[in-house]
Amino acid sequence: MLAVLPLLAVLSLPLRSGAAAASHHNCNAPLVSSLPHSSFQSSSQSSVGYAAHNAKLNRRDGAGGWSPMVTDQEPWLQVDLREQMEVTAVSTQGRYDSWDWVSGFLLLYSDSGRAWKQYRQEDGVGRIVGNVNSEAVVQSKLSHPVRTRFLRFVPLDWNPSGWMGLRVEVYGCSYKSYVADFDGRSSLLYRFNQKSMSTVKDVISLRFKSHQTEGVLLHGEGQRGDYITLELHRGRLDLYLNLDDGRVRLGSRRVAVTVGSLLDDQHWHSVHMERFNRQVNLTVDAQTSSFQTRGDGHSLDVDYELSFGGIPLPGKPGTFLRRNFHGCMENLYYNGINVVDLAKRRKPQIHSVGNVTFSCSQPQLVSCTFLSSSSSFLSLPPPPPASGGFSARFQLRTWNPDGLLLSLQLHPGPQTLELQVSGGRLLLGLHGSGRHRSEATTGHRVSDGLWHSVRLDTRNLHISLTVDGEPSSNIELWEPVESRGNFFFGGCPSMNCHAQIPSFQGCMQLIFINGQPMNLSLVQQGLLGNYNELQLDTCSIKDRCLPNLCEHSARCSQTWTSFSCDCSGTGYSGATCHNSIYESSCEAYKLSGSSSGFYFIDPDGSGPLGPTQVYCNMTEKKVWTVLSHNSSAPVTVQSSSLQKPHVMRLNYSASAEQLRAIVSGSEQCQQEVVYSCRKSRLFNTRDGSPLSWWLDRDGERRSYWGGFLPGVQQCSCSLEENCVDMNYFCNCDADTDAWANDTGVLSYKDHLPVSQVVVGDTNRTGSMAVYSVGPLRCYGDKSIWNAASFYQESSYLYFPTLQAELASDISFYFKTSAPSGVFLENQGLKDFIRVELSSPSAVTFSFDVGNGPAVLAVKSHLPLNDRQWHYVRAERNVKEASLQVDQLPLRFLQAPADGHLRLRLSSQLFVGGTASQQRGFLGCIRSLTVNGVAFDLEERARMTPGVSSGCPGYCSGSSSLCHNRGRCLEKSNGYVCDCSQSAYGGTTCNQEVSVSFDRESSVTYTFQEPFSVMQNRSSQASSVSTDSRAREDVAFSFVTSQRPAMLLTVSTFSQQYIAVILARNGSLQIWYHLQTDRSPDVFSPALNNLADGRLHRIRIHRVGKNLYIQIDQDVHRKYTLSSDAELILIRSLTLGKVTRMENLNEEVLQAASKGFIGCLSSVQFNHVAPLKAALTNRGSSLITIRGPLVQSNCGALAESTSHTLQDQAVTATKDKEQRGGGTQKDLAVIAGVVTAVVFIAVCALAVISRLLYQQRRAQRDSGGASVGSVGGGVKDEHRHGMFTDYRTELHLHNPVRDNVKEYYI
Repeated sequence: MLAVLPLLAVLSLPLRSGAAAASHHNCNAPLVSSLPHSSFQSSSQSSVGYAAHNAKLNRRDGAGGWSPMVTDQEPWLQVDLREQMEVTAVSTQGRYDSWDWVSGFLLLYSDSGRAWKQYRQEDGVGRIVGNVNSEAVVQSKLSHPVRTRFLRFVPLDWNPSGWMGLRVEVYGCSYKSYVADFDGRSSLLYRFNQKSMSTVKDVISLRFKSHQTEGVLLHGEGQRGDYITLELHRGRLDLYLNLDDGRVRLGSRRVAVTVGSLLDDQHWHSVHMERFNRQVNLTVDAQTSSFQTRGDGHSLDVDYELSFGGIPLPGKPGTFLRRNFHGCMENLYYNGINVVDLAKRRKPQIHSVGNVTFSCSQPQLVSCTFLSSSSSFLSLPPPPPASGGFSARFQLRTWNPDGLLLSLQLHPGPQTLELQVSGGRLLLGLHGSGRHRSEATTGHRVSDGLWHSVRLDTRNLHISLTVDGEPSSNIELWEPVESRGNFFFGGCPSMNCHAQIPSFQGCMQLIFINGQPMNLSLVQQGLLGNYNELQLDTCSIKDRCLPNLCEHSARCSQTWTSFSCDCSGTGYSGATCHNSIYESSCEAYKLSGSSSGFYFIDPDGSGPLGPTQVYCNMTEKKVWTVLSHNSSAPVTVQSSSLQKPHVMRLNYSASAEQLRAIVSGSEQCQQEVVYSCRKSRLFNTRDGSPLSWWLDRDGERRSYWGGFLPGVQQCSCSLEENCVDMNYFCNCDADTDAWANDTGVLSYKDHLPVSQVVVGDTNRTGSMAVYSVGPLRCYGDKSIWNAASFYQESSYLYFPTLQAELASDISFYFKTSAPSGVFLENQGLKDFIRVELSSPSAVTFSFDVGNGPAVLAVKSHLPLNDRQWHYVRAERNVKEASLQVDQLPLRFLQAPADGHLRLRLSSQLFVGGTASQQRGFLGCIRSLTVNGVAFDLEERARMTPGVSSGCPGYCSGSSSLCHNRGRCLEKSNGYVCDCSQSAYGGTTCNQEVSVSFDRESSVTYTFQEPFSVMQNRSSQASSVSTDSRAREDVAFSFVTSQRPAMLLTVSTFSQQYIAVILARNGSLQIWYHLQTDRSPDVFSPALNNLADGRLHRIRIHRVGKNLYIQIDQDVHRKYTLSSDAELILIRSLTLGKVTRMENLNEEVLQAASKGFIGCLSSVQFNHVAPLKAALTNRGSSLITIRGPLVQSNCGALAESTSHTLQDQAVTATKDKEQRGGGTQKDLAVIAGVVTAVVFIAVCALAVISRLLYQQRRAQRDSGGASVGSVGGGVKDEHRHGMFTDYRTELHLHNPVRDNVKEYYI
């Protein structure tokens, strides 16, 4: 018989017990004022009048408060609340009528007064703000209540003109506690009244503190395969849950969810699990994880009993399947049932296995924390050994991969024994006189944040090292040794250190020397040994990867003081993997100089959607984004009816959310549907009901088959009034034996793309339908030219509050003639964020997250209020802030260690002004994007006085007046294009710059001075610095039939190089030699022969270790380098033959000696266009030309030919897809005519191109001849304006991705 637990009590069960919940609303009673003097302790007191018991709030007893001795280096004030209480707030006050107060402090809490834990706010900050004078009371409400008996106030800062003075009050309430203590061999069994218990909802809550990293808290299982297990594993909490999934059994179960970390710290942790059907929420402390269970079941069926504290083996009381829980549980509730209370009252439902007691035993372990990696140490004198030699053992936990654990001098000397963590593992070294050194290592990793036991012994002429009971590692000795002097743990004073090893940062406990325990309380009292930068009575380890602040599923790793994010494979970059490495649209790729091909786009930028692959068709004036699906071929349908219709589901290369983002961000989208029919109707001719239909992106049924008017049940022929039979709205509805066609283009954006096609009228004799659905095609990027003009200083646009707690990025373009103005501002109660033009030549990014105002400024040597477009991008995350303006160096500001993380804003976001209507911006702002979301400035401007939509000027539209990174500059009577950042020339930066090389030809661009591509950021945490992420961006085209061949090399003064060559078989090879002590990385993205006399376009982009390569229109291929090192001190870039270069690989040397015979076109390396520089900067010391070099238009001719062939192929393919279902002869005839017309057009174009080429060559030959390295020059390209000349750009340390996006005009 199955029984379902009553759930009325469960529905309102909170995290804490019912008694606690009842009093929680009024849990703010003062707890200190009535305590006796014995409840107060301190590290010291200045005199009797300054004793700890005088530290009650608003009291004037004694000297009016507590003050420690001036010589007390680690002062603290401790309060014993006499019993476990729930604390919700604390108040502080300075010493009465004095200059003594505490302005900042830490709050520690403990159950026993021995092992302490630091209270931290939600964002991990431990420092609590104190007083600014001696009389005002400052109350600090705790972000989460703590249940404790002992509190310790640790002053951090005080009045610099006085001394520490403190009076305190603690607020909270008592609560009912039901505690059970498990000794690791015991458990409680809650037995059901029936054979099994079936529940559709479960609520389990408890608090626990554990002595071990492993142990089962709860387990239940049923015969049909259901089970639930809560288990500690490696200090984390694992939940195993299975509902009616017969494929999963207990022996091979998988972890459904893992929550929490460092849960074996002997402090209380709260657990709350809720399950309703298959939906599960698991919360540990403040971290919640939600998931759905596997299987088809919705109820949990458990047979006989639930066990708490272990999994008993059936039929063998006292034996267990897995390691039992060792520690205490408090207020254990299962579906409203207080399990501990039932056990304590010896109710028959509860069966106790082993020794379960109902009071929590307090551990006697006392930990200490080594705080500094440079100066921490603990010096202890060794007690006499029982026999010769020495021994030491202790437990440690750390995140750091390196640090000195133990150092001591040995006799006979001089000999030093050092035990250290090296590369995450233990290394034992014995240093003798001279260079004599012996070492022993362990394969056990100890820098994982868990406790590890270490033992060091001398016996039988060897020193043994043992970790966690594993087999020992040994150092052999020539003679017996003994320790001499003190044992130095965690580090040592500089005069005692043998080597420059960083001090240990982490925790130690259970320190034994020569078999005797070391009493750390005596150390704290100054009665034993010596120490520096040591925190006693607590282990202050913190998991900085919980929660994981790395974005986009990046992997987090940490040390004691910081964390880092591995962005590999995520498609994102930056300190927290916030920035997408891909453009947001095909339009952006086109404006950066790219050509047609497959690309990854990230439609929401730094948002959560992620990148998706699309085809960007740039052969037309409009840039089309093409997304394909799984059914591009024509589909033939027969024998379908309304009762059994044919259904085709279309799966796209992007997710539904990505599709929605792409469609909504585009100006226009369309999708072609071709329906060929024979006796197959689309609509019932009697009542007009649809016989076939399609589903839109939301799954809604649609029955219109063309155009952009939803709800009109018609085909395109009806809208165009050209149906075969005008009595019907569709050609197919004429229902004839002849083939008919209804082809329409769906263009209503809100319904696209088509997700499903349903055909229901092909079940009659002779009925047949052939349909095809084309890819989704969109053009335009609405955000790029979305602009607003501000012409009143008091005007602004307002938007909802910025969602930027942990990370935010803001980017936009502006142009103005005003000297200053606020671009945007958002404020909170104390926090704020602001971006402004602070002077005619400076942009400032300022914010405050609770650590005080932070300011980043970028200053330009040229005015920014020149009425030209300028790009701004500001980003702030938990690790750093950055600001970029145009191509100026990217500025960084490191976030302070252990500071506030969350930016808490509450007001509206003001754009173009501030809430005070002062310092408003006058000018234009466009393409405002925040966290990947484009703001519609034009719509908001239409309803705001003082602001107009759009921006006047030639360079303010989406017509792309300047191409290939060219910058559009406004003039009084027009515009000009600045092509200095482009590898192209001409008035609009669209003319190929091509040069023909022979075997001896080369062009070398020498950088003006040795410098790093990326300047190193400062090591100071608070300093501003430039970008240190290694980046290169290389693009060029070539035509050759030679192999092997040298295309391009980049060399540095530090013997690094990049080489792009064609191998002996004609395949492309890219060589990266970043670390001179290692072999170079070699990548072959295409094994086919590229020395085929055709034009090939190569794009290479590197961000750190990630290398992206594109050949022609192929998809970007991603590779991983062995190093993310920078190119340090770039020397030169060479095209063609390399005569002198050291450290080259043999295969690269062979290609370098062969040179290059063919055409190189539009070469770009970061900001440098070497071919263009060679043609326009004759005589420059930066350019060296060797051998014959002839300017030509070979790149343009080859590209036009390839485009013609490509367009012909695309046209043929598209024509085939659209008419693949028709087998009629008339379609074949039409296709033949079209092919003939295209062929004639291609021939005519080829003849015209040949004539133009001959005419231009004749003109060039009459004007000058080819030149070499001696006595010659290079023919100037024709200049049409003062801004089309090339200007050498030396700022290679600017980020390439931002360079690509700088100018859209």
